[in-house]
Amino acid sequence: MIERLLGDEVQSPGRYLAEVIYGANDGIVTTFAVVSGIAGAALNPSIVLVLGAANLFADGFSMGMSNYLSRRSELDYRESVRADSSDGPPADLDGGKSPRRTALVTFGAFVVAGWAPLVPYIIAATPAFPLSIGFTGVAFFLVGASRSLVTRRAWYVNGVEMFVVGMLAAAVAFTVGRLLGGLA
Repeated sequence: MIERLLGDEVQSPGRYLAEVIYGANDGIVTTFAVVSGIAGAALNPSIVLVLGAANLFADGFSMGMSNYLSRRSELDYRESVRADSSDGPPADLDGGKSPRRTALVTFGAFVVAGWAPLVPYIIAATPAFPLSIGFTGVAFFLVGASRSLVTRRAWYVNGVEMFVVGMLAAAVAFTVGRLLGGLA
């Protein structure tokens, strides 16, 4: 799917793996952090949709633009080194990925994966928070396991790895919400 979106620039299925995993993982983590913080503070669940959607798009945009600026800076640096060097141009280690395309991939992965924790609140399922934990856990595992499509690691190892890291981040957010819940 990403290959079709990005067109001719994609030469291998794993070319944008870092951007996809980084964006998807952060989209799930930060959105679930909002959900967990609100649940931990025992605030009204309707707040989840407002803050969750605001976070999803604002943080996704920020990550995409940060990726753009980072990649653009790297390319500018390489150009500067090339101009100052008599040894010729430095090797292009990542195949010349476009800053705009890496930004788009990061933003897209963030937003698509980041909806998982909000689904129970969107469909008004009850109890929403425990279901959100389940949706989030499944999303972490699936995104992690999907890395095996372009790596040699076992799908279940990749899935469990991402699940554990993501759920630890969610536990931190829930704990902070619980500790600071009395302030709201």
